[in-house]
Amino acid sequence: MVPVIVAVVGPTATGKSDLALDLAEALSGAAAAEIVNADAFQLYRGMDIGTAKVPPAERRGIVHHQLDVLDPQQDASVARYQTEARADLDAAAERGARAVVVGGSGLYLRALLDHLDFPGTDPAVRAALEERAEREGRRTLHAELERLDPAAAASIGPSNTRRIVRALEVIELTGLPYTANLPRQEYVRPTVQIGLDCDRATLDARVESRVERMWDAGLVEEVRGLAAPAQGGSGAGLGVTAARAVGYAEVLRWFAGETTEAEARTAVVANTRRLARKQMGWFGRDPRVRWLDAGSGHLLDEALAVVRAADAGTLAAPGSEPVRRSLGS
Repeated sequence: MVPVIVAVVGPTATGKSDLALDLAEALSGAAAAEIVNADAFQLYRGMDIGTAKVPPAERRGIVHHQLDVLDPQQDASVARYQTEARADLDAAAERGARAVVVGGSGLYLRALLDHLDFPGTDPAVRAALEERAEREGRRTLHAELERLDPAAAASIGPSNTRRIVRALEVIELTGLPYTANLPRQEYVRPTVQIGLDCDRATLDARVESRVERMWDAGLVEEVRGLAAPAQGGSGAGLGVTAARAVGYAEVLRWFAGETTEAEARTAVVANTRRLARKQMGWFGRDPRVRWLDAGSGHLLDEALAVVRAADAGTLAAPGSEPVRRSLGS
């Protein structure tokens, strides 16, 4: 029987990587458990300190997948990640190994674990729609979307030309409503999600401490090494996706002369806290997540109890347990 996939999710700085390593060790049986990364920026080679990537020497001999698979100049693709990471899950299952997924990139986790299709694109169809938007106006296209898929039109709104065009492109290519391709909270494989949470004050302190450690560990030098020569670095530069990563974007603005070092460091703290709120909002809307206190002195035992209940099929139905929302709004 294929073991239930264990996913460790939640906001940044709550200790997900540590718990994933502990669980992988504890859940290894005839075959060693394997970890699959679901952090979009840990896909990049060289982006180590700023993404809190577990160094190879600290991975306890546990096989890790989806780390260091992209060059920083490449743009990450959720669709490509879905294909490659699901192949990792399949391979682990064939070996009889338990997969422990860990990360805070909500869309990547949904793409890996849930039914989520990625319709293709057609440059000609998209160009024709964009031309119509210029000629007829975006409200005309939005009215067409409202006729073809009222739910999509209500969620997108008439001012977002890019998303209106994409929705109409998908409808034309698939012959189905755009909303038919949106993710469903339905696992493709038996899975249990364990969420780590803590109160806002504690998380804010953890974030500030993490940024301090990153700075001391050489985050600035890491970004400089990745940056293009025009920004004082020796690397080939960061692509559009990688350059948006918290910790890297702020340092790059400092290198460009837009801020001071002190302002960059303050911005990293503030933006990391903002990211944590966003992540909590994403995962907090999923009733399937089983929330645990990140600061518990018995965290591993509590997580193992959740996994054993999932394995035995005795886990309470989603929505029957209280949902932690300690980060608030």
